Amino acid sequence: MNPIKQPPPKLAELLLQLLQNAPQGLSEYELIQQLKQQHELDMPLHDPLDLFRSHFQVFNALYQLRDQLWAQQSATLHISALNICLLPYQAGSAELSEQDPLRSYYLDAEQLQVTTEQDVQDLLQSFYSQQPNRSERHAALEVFEMTDDPQLRYSQIKLRYRQLVSQHHPDRGGSTTRLQAINKAMEVLERYYQGN
Repeated sequence: MNPIKQPPPKLAELLLQLLQNAPQGLSEYELIQQLKQQHELDMPLHDPLDLFRSHFQVFNALYQLRDQLWAQQSATLHISALNICLLPYQAGSAELSEQDPLRSYYLDAEQLQVTTEQDVQDLLQSFYSQQPNRSERHAALEVFEMTDDPQLRYSQIKLRYRQLVSQHHPDRGGSTTRLQAINKAMEVLERYYQGN
């Protein structure tokens, strides 16, 4: 069993720096790669348990950072695996909720200690078995203003996603609600098109 490494003490500060330099946001993968390259952090991605631990540490720091930014009323942090980005602070936003189960999970450091390799395998199996149905995929494609074409490839969807995020980002006059809808649609499309 691999030893569990504690997250760097200032991981949230490093994440904030990276996100401030990426107004369109970064995916979780891009964030981890930049942490490894720019800050020489040891975030192993070799096997599923190492990957889970790196993922957990990043998301733990992101949720801490989101709470901090919210308390300071300086920004809102949108968190999803596909796009993590700083958004302007909006008083009364429903983005931050004490009832957020993901927030509760990632802020519970014990989860990092108790999760086993078998738990990670079970999570992966559950994730890959959740293919979206045809109507979910169709609705997500409508958000992207794309048709359900059998020739459609994941690379085209990813390009369209980046275009929409750029166009609808609140820093460019877009809407936080629209950006959230785009991110949710991308989560559906990623599950479908990466699995095929």
